[in-house]
Amino acid sequence: MKVGEYSALDAVALRALLTAREVSPNEVETAARAAVNMVNPDLNALTGELFSDALHSDPNGPLAGIPFAIKDSGPFARGVPFTLGSRSIRGATSSADSPLMQKFRQAGLVTIGQTTQPELGLSFATESLRYGPTRNPWALDRGVGGSSGGAAALVAAGALPLAHASDAAGSIRIPASHCGLVGLKPGSTTLIAELALSRTVRDTSALFAALSGRGVDERRGPGVLRVGVTTVAWSGVDVDGRVAAVATSIARELEWIGHRVGAATPAIEASDVVGCELLAAWEAGRAMLTAPVPPDRRLLEGVSRTLLDETLVLSAADVAAAHAARARVTRAVDTYFESHDVLVTPTFGQLPLRHGTLDYDNDEYTVCEWLERILEVGPFTAPFNVSGNPAISLPLGESAEGLPIGVQLVAAHGGEELLLRLSAQLEQCMPWKAREPSIFAH
Repeated sequence: MKVGEYSALDAVALRALLTAREVSPNEVETAARAAVNMVNPDLNALTGELFSDALHSDPNGPLAGIPFAIKDSGPFARGVPFTLGSRSIRGATSSADSPLMQKFRQAGLVTIGQTTQPELGLSFATESLRYGPTRNPWALDRGVGGSSGGAAALVAAGALPLAHASDAAGSIRIPASHCGLVGLKPGSTTLIAELALSRTVRDTSALFAALSGRGVDERRGPGVLRVGVTTVAWSGVDVDGRVAAVATSIARELEWIGHRVGAATPAIEASDVVGCELLAAWEAGRAMLTAPVPPDRRLLEGVSRTLLDETLVLSAADVAAAHAARARVTRAVDTYFESHDVLVTPTFGQLPLRHGTLDYDNDEYTVCEWLERILEVGPFTAPFNVSGNPAISLPLGESAEGLPIGVQLVAAHGGEELLLRLSAQLEQCMPWKAREPSIFAH
């Protein structure tokens, strides 16, 4: 199998060839390794060399033989080193697979490498001091979003059909938006949700079904839906007009398809979103403080150092206030979905950011100020981590200079299948498959 033949196919198509024995798993893996090595010098999307041997997986799993990569924040794989994107973590490995890694192995995914992320995953820019900036295959002077940036770069460049991604404030959806990909954040009872990035809705559907055990037929229409749309950030920050225009155009497309569309938005207070996202940051701080080998404070980036200091003086009242903020956001979102099926927003508030726009290595921020800073540019995703609703970013637009622009669809709790069906409908009406970045494995 030639690299160009491999990169032209999504996971579902590759799996069909494998099932028909038209190609062998070894041929697919060899092509994937060649594709990654072809594009990664431009992208800087790996934490190191590809694994010399792929991680063992079930050859009879539903996605057996599909090349894959895991993020540096986990899922932790037995014996595989991890750093959380930090210079302060050295020689850390897991003695056992995490539950999600077990599912990836059972699905048959062929894990061949580990992808970059910002330190502790606490930025919307994958530009850690440990690994340097990961570059966007659509424009190398632009970032890939965060925190699942390395995964997004490799999938967008055709090197992998799927790559693991996780999301505590937008870290699946924002890299999807920056890199022209599909990024589903499943619903979750915690702030963090995990799945992957892909180039097609059917690949995301296939992986979601394999991990959740919930069969998804994304080819079935979603029926007539009550759709609300907003391009106004809850925090009141400015949204790039080009980004807003794409979301508005998708609302018109949904109306043309036959859905009932109108202007509507949950009554969310931006300060509550920041207050609740502090919980995720504090959890990262507690993890550092309780690690078997505490991090070297001198090697942490600026915001991480501040986070460590703030976590030491965290009070029960602080935690209680964050939980109260989460309850308020959740009630507001639940109220919205009493009268609507879907919410449409931009995924990100700006075009993909130039490298260095977000300076995580800065001691001048408090953690709250840092969260406010990143939510200035990415205000639309975090509320649905707080509320736990499923949400997906689709590559439905591009700027005049060819930069990807994502649109976010949000559904009520348990609405992943509805989102996938609606996404497939939009993919059919407004196909993006023919769009290809300048850095692509051929």
